[in-house]
Amino acid sequence: MSMTMTEKILAAHAGLSEVRPGQIINAKVDLVLANELSAIVAIEEFGKIKGAKNVFDPQKLVIIPDHFTPNKDIQSARVAKKVREFALAHNTLYYEVGRMGIEHVLLPEQGLVRPGQLVIGGDSHTCTYGALGMVATGVGSTDIAVAWALGEVWLKVPPTIKIEFKGKKRPWVSGKDMILYMIGRLGVDGAIYSALEFCGEAIEELSVAERLTMANMVIEAGAKNGIFAVDAKTEAYVKAATNQPYTVYTSDPDANFAQTIVFDMADIEPQVAFPHLPSNTKPISQVGEVSIDQAVIGSCTNGRIEDLRIAAGLLKGKKIHPRVRCIIIPGTQKVYLDAMKEGLLETFIQAECVVSTPTCGPCVGGHMGILADWERCVSTTNRNFVGRMGHVTSEIYLASPAVAAASALSGRLADPGQLE
Repeated sequence: MSMTMTEKILAAHAGLSEVRPGQIINAKVDLVLANELSAIVAIEEFGKIKGAKNVFDPQKLVIIPDHFTPNKDIQSARVAKKVREFALAHNTLYYEVGRMGIEHVLLPEQGLVRPGQLVIGGDSHTCTYGALGMVATGVGSTDIAVAWALGEVWLKVPPTIKIEFKGKKRPWVSGKDMILYMIGRLGVDGAIYSALEFCGEAIEELSVAERLTMANMVIEAGAKNGIFAVDAKTEAYVKAATNQPYTVYTSDPDANFAQTIVFDMADIEPQVAFPHLPSNTKPISQVGEVSIDQAVIGSCTNGRIEDLRIAAGLLKGKKIHPRVRCIIIPGTQKVYLDAMKEGLLETFIQAECVVSTPTCGPCVGGHMGILADWERCVSTTNRNFVGRMGHVTSEIYLASPAVAAASALSGRLADPGQLE
């Protein structure tokens, strides 16, 4: 029987010859991810599982404290301590401050996620890894605890929607703009519990970093997972990170897609998602005069070295607007080091930006960039819900690194192509 990429991967991990959308399966997982916020709950639930004294495979558990890292207060320090003690007691893969990074930047960088895998994570943006031709999805802490014990997860096979981006990118259009445009058209509930399979000339043109950005945000349209076909770029990226084997799956030519949606790249310019939904998008030519107080460039969505290079290219030799705070957050320690070696950190500091250690801090309203009443922030993160980054009256505008950097320089939402 013909199947899509997602269906083939799920069938293989369930030990079945085929699966169909709507089917409930038990599937063996290749990796189980948790951060400190999901792990602390999973640890409690793990302790309730009868007979669960040891985890199923310590080397398939990854625990990364990244949300409130470095610890922002006593409570977060206590959480981090308990999570660290569990990880050390069970000999899991654990990334402490100094070795850590934002989870969805770190795992691909470390070669822990590879084509053909099934990965679950205690974070909704675990879907990021689908950029590498695998099935990855976020689950709750109870599912994490059970997977720690059994190495399995139960789930429903999603229908697959094919998303085609036709044509070539216009200047300054990135993967971030493409995914924002898609979410703007589908809405935040337009792909609920569906797999989104991306294809088209523009997709082939994207770097792996841009594909990771796009896969990261499929959850903002309600999707179960996003997935990209493996090509030469994917294989080069994976082989540079690891020598571990992997399996490449492709959708059958006559695979059954729930629907096919085509977007014309000629219609897509840099995008901005206005408050308070990622679907509330506008092209940069229609944003009007919107002043900002803060810019955040980083996160699991856009914290890779490629993102920092784009921002630095616009900021080099300039200074940000005197009214604006600009916070740069490298996604991992390696990204931080590479940025230092390339002189990007010097560019940021000379532009009067502040450079943070890797953290999810401002994105979750935790620390390192909280917004006050009525403040506005342009951010390369993935969510702009009410109160997401601070006070409930504050506003978040989602955009690409190029738009965020241009806006930091201008003191308002700005088109990078229009900078003088």
